[in-house]
This record gives sequence, C-alpha cells and structure tokens, in this order.
Amino acid sequence: MMQKIKELLKYKRLLIFIAIIILVGVGFFVFSFLKNNKKFLAISSLSAINKVSKFLPITEDEKKELDVVNQLVQKLTASDNIERKFLILLQNNYELRPGGGFLGQYAIIKIKNGAMISLLVEDANLLDQRITADIPTPYPLKRMLQLKKWKFRDSNFSPDFPTNVEKAKYFMRLAGGTTNFDGVIAVNSDVFNNVLALTGPITVPGFTGEFNSNNGALLLEEKVEKIYIMNPEIDTQNRKEIMKKMAPIIADKLFNLGNVTKIAELVHNEMKNRNIMLNFTDPEMQKLAESVHWDGTVTKDWGGDYLMLVDANMGSLKTDYYMKREITYNVDLTTEKPTATLNILYKNTAPYGDWRTSDYHTYLRIYSPRGSDFLERQMIGYPNITEEFNKITFGVVVHVLIGKETNGMIKYELPETIDQENYKLLIQKQSGTGDIPVKVHLKTKYGEFDQEQILTKDLKFEFQKNQ
Repeated sequence: MMQKIKELLKYKRLLIFIAIIILVGVGFFVFSFLKNNKKFLAISSLSAINKVSKFLPITEDEKKELDVVNQLVQKLTASDNIERKFLILLQNNYELRPGGGFLGQYAIIKIKNGAMISLLVEDANLLDQRITADIPTPYPLKRMLQLKKWKFRDSNFSPDFPTNVEKAKYFMRLAGGTTNFDGVIAVNSDVFNNVLALTGPITVPGFTGEFNSNNGALLLEEKVEKIYIMNPEIDTQNRKEIMKKMAPIIADKLFNLGNVTKIAELVHNEMKNRNIMLNFTDPEMQKLAESVHWDGTVTKDWGGDYLMLVDANMGSLKTDYYMKREITYNVDLTTEKPTATLNILYKNTAPYGDWRTSDYHTYLRIYSPRGSDFLERQMIGYPNITEEFNKITFGVVVHVLIGKETNGMIKYELPETIDQENYKLLIQKQSGTGDIPVKVHLKTKYGEFDQEQILTKDLKFEFQKNQ
C-alpha cells in the first residue's frame, strides 16, 4: 500500500513538473511507464529489396528516443537536493530566424528535486539595453535591416543550436548576467498553440479574448505588442504580465487533463520537428540529446548529398504566419558531374498588410555539400557563396508580395565525391518552419526515382541499386 502511495506521489510530482516545464519550454519529460505504450515502442522497418532499384526514406527508431527520454527524466527529476538552472529562449517563429524565431523574450528557471523553485521572465530588449559593447552584425542584418550593433535578441542567427547557445551566453555576459546554466532550451511559439490544442481554450482574468489552438500565439502577440507599437509612450516594463497570469491556468488544465499519452506525444513531436531544442552542460545528458538529434545541430560529418534551407525574415514583421513553402529537389547523376536543381516555392497567403504583416523579405541560405559549384538561378538574388559547418552555402535574397508566389530556382554542381552507386541524401529541417512538402527526383543510370515526403523533421533517403 505504501509503495503504491509513493508511486502516485511520484506520478503527481512528475505531472506537475511536465506542466510547468511545457509552459517555459522544456516539454520533453515523458513518464517511464510509457515504455509499455505500444505506439511509442513501434519500430518502422524498410521494405525488403526484391531485386529492384529503390529510392527509399530511412526511418527512425522511436524506441531509442523513448529510452533517451526515460534517462533524462531520471536525471532531471532526481531527489538529490541539487539545484539546477536553465535558460529558456522563447522564439517567435512567425518572424522566422535561422535558429527558429525572433528571440523576443527569455526565461531563467531553477528546479530542485523535480520542482520549480524560481522563474524569471524578461523582455530581450531590456537585457540588450544593458549591453554597451559594439559587436558587428552578421552581413544580412547589416545590409537588410541596417543594424549596426549585434545583440542578444538577434543572437540565434545560425541554424546550428549549439552555436546559438554560445552566442546567447556571450551576449548575456556582455549584459552583466550569469551564464552558469545547466542547460539551454529553445522553444518556438508554435508550441503554445499545440499546448492549447490539448488543454482547450482559456481566458485570462483582466484580459479580453479567448485563447485557443488557432489564435493563441497571435492573440498573445496582440496583447504584448500591438498597443505598444501603436502608442510608443506606453510603459513596456509590464507588458508580459499576461504571461505570468496565463502560466498557472495552463498548468492547472494540463494537470487535470488526465491524458499523459497525449502530453507525451505532443512534446515528443515538438522535439522531433525542432520546435524544442536541448543543450546541456552535463556531457552525458548532451550526448543523450545528440543521439536522437534533439540538440538542433547542423550535421557536419554526413557522407552523402545534403540539403538545408535556412530563412531569415528581414521584414521585421510576423509575416511567416502566412508563409507556405514547397521544395522540389532534382538530382541528375548521369551527367559528367552530378548536378542538383533546387526549386523552392514561397506563397505569401496574407490577405492584406497590417501592423504585423507585409510583403515577405527573406535572406535564404542554401546549405549543400562542400565542393558544390553554382551554375544558375532564377527569381532569387545572386548568391553570396560562403563555407560553414563543412558545407557550401548559397545566400540569396527572396521577395514575396502579399497574396503572391515566388518560385525560386538555383542549379549547382555537386562534388564528385557523391557516390552514384549508393546515393544517399539528408535534408535537415530549419527550426520553426512548420510542415513543408518535399519532392525529390533522382536520375541514375538505373532509371529515375521519386519520393514525396513532408519535412516535419530531418529526412534521410537512400538509393539501393539492383540486387
């Protein structure tokens, strides 16, 4: 009997912990008893090869992900009287940046014995006001936004989360703040809407309107942004007060939801699609996050063809809420050198412009294998070619008018090191971009092959020749 009571108390403590952490970003703690859930134990396998050439997606092992979650749960909810401190980067992906979304706010939480003991939420602009150093801005920020000083709110200008973590800590040190965190977690605003899909609509005392899964992030943005943009004389010090009042309401709803499986499924998906990214100081915990690709790293040692598209909204508004993207990637392995033709279709579905919506202006970086050579382009700017993360990057400016489409194309040679007999392709997903339809067409001496997938997470494909 006593053992059962202890288990129930542990369950309650963990559920409270999950509810709190979801609100500030670390929505990844799934209960160990989910190991009995067949859905999470299901392992997909590739179809058998029956003497035909195939171009197949490589599936992931969700059992491994579950094992990692269980190990992280045990470490971070241990009753060891150790205080742990985490930096939460709250990113608005309606204004897309390479690391996920515009870094408008951050939170610092302290936990001990599986319970939160303190929480600080602050506007990034307030931190930036304490930075006096003149740090040169990255090229696109200087050219397109005329920003002369690089600060914390623009620190996530890399698609590689560990790089952004170090840059965020750097700016916090310049502001005179502490950086001895046990972990840093990035969270995109889409997570808020997805949590509301579980809890159902909520209202916040003292504020008008109902927050639901369709309007939640947009309505919250209106409460903390619109009136201050329209009237710059209003004091902005307390504009995040609604978030403090909202947190316990959502926590209470999650606690009373009673469906731990749905909560687990939510946070599992948010990490797979890079809406939540994890970085730990503890080497063992960081290795666990890396093993299931929840660390937001740009792969540096992939041995085949590679593609990653990284947008940076340079319009200073929240137009990404209306942006839709489609990717078509054609690879020809029959030419003297392998060639790739990439089409990315942008659709600006905004019906009109207003205080947060405009024509779309983005600086797009296309990451391709090192040794790639630019050939031609259409409907995009001339590329700024650089090297980063053992990749060649083609940086181009793209404009999309309200209610219109832009179909950008870039063609380039792939390096001769691409294996034509055993071709494989990795497409990495940028944090904050939502679901993107992807079509891949592969032309080989054995025939032509097609794959269509939705880029909700990193995708891997492999060509298998005749057996």
